[in-house]
Amino acid sequence: MLQFNLIAAVCENFGIGLNGDLPWSLKSEWEYFTSTTKRRRDTAKQNVVIMGRCTYLSIPESKRPLAERLNIVLSTTILPIELPDNVLLFPNLETAMKHLEQVNVCENIETVWIVGGSGVYREAMFSPRCHRLYITRIKQNFKCDKYFPKIPNDFKQIEPDLETPTGIQEENGIQYEYTILQK
Repeated sequence: MLQFNLIAAVCENFGIGLNGDLPWSLKSEWEYFTSTTKRRRDTAKQNVVIMGRCTYLSIPESKRPLAERLNIVLSTTILPIELPDNVLLFPNLETAMKHLEQVNVCENIETVWIVGGSGVYREAMFSPRCHRLYITRIKQNFKCDKYFPKIPNDFKQIEPDLETPTGIQEENGIQYEYTILQK
């Protein structure tokens, strides 16, 4: 069974978004997200980012699809959505994962990342496929209209990997910390 990791930045009130955008501006955190979801040990393989339709559409048009990763968009509605040929559309997470598990696809995949939004995060955390949560904890409250779901008790914080910065980071007067939790 192919596993996946989840990556998110979450403020103290569990907010993750406001009006289709991030409620904060942290260039270093965005760079961490990008480098983490692109990082591969085998350059012959590729990573996958899976996101809901609203998350995909919230990415500035000039930056989507997310470069150097296979982009998968989940949408439960049959609304017409124009996607580039290199972006796949599935009705739910399990259908997308079953597609990735096909022999001719799976052998070319290194890491699958769940990158939002809140409904996709909720479904992912309760899946037996979910291995790790890479959570950036923003150390203040922000006004938000999208929230990260409650993390199930079977996830426990582990030591960061070698590529993850440790300790409190600060940018634009906002403190944050990178954490990794594992099932």
